[in-house]
Amino acid sequence: MNHTVLLVDDDVNLLEALGRQLHGEPYRIITAQSGQEALAVLNDTSVDVVISDQEMPGMKGTQFLWQVKRAFPDAILFMLTGKATLRAATLAMNEVGVARFFVKPCNAVDLVLTIRQALQHRALTAFAKRLLKKVKQQDAILAFLEQESPGITQVKTDSRGIVRLDEDDPADCDALIEELRSWLGEKENGNGCGERVGR
Repeated sequence: MNHTVLLVDDDVNLLEALGRQLHGEPYRIITAQSGQEALAVLNDTSVDVVISDQEMPGMKGTQFLWQVKRAFPDAILFMLTGKATLRAATLAMNEVGVARFFVKPCNAVDLVLTIRQALQHRALTAFAKRLLKKVKQQDAILAFLEQESPGITQVKTDSRGIVRLDEDDPADCDALIEELRSWLGEKENGNGCGERVGR
């Protein structure tokens, strides 16, 4: 799926130059000439990356990006400026959450690579969160099984490393599976314990 990049600058020529630099990348490019105009765009459009100038009439880039961060916390924020100062950079990164500070005129290759890397990092972070959620769900299932049948989650092997199961009543296994299915809210779709391992 293509990502959407919003470019914000009161200089039309610079917006066109940025658009040319990103030409060929799989992005939908949207432009705005002020923070107010960009906020109106964001009311109707979901964006992945916002690149904003700092010095704009009516609203500074930091003010605009701060509002974007509050409304769209997953958006990746970059700032452009012709007057790079330590104070501005500190404010943009620490208080606004800007990922990168570019000085005009920014290098085209650097801009393209930075956007790619930021999107890849966001995708990996989202994947890690989904994976962590799944692991927690699996831990809850294992905790339930251990509570119902202490020791069931422990793997026992013989001297050759072959996994062996205790000689419990198969009916007990069937009952546990039924209880687990009920707990998970699933319908029965199996045939009980099946063949025992290592017998």
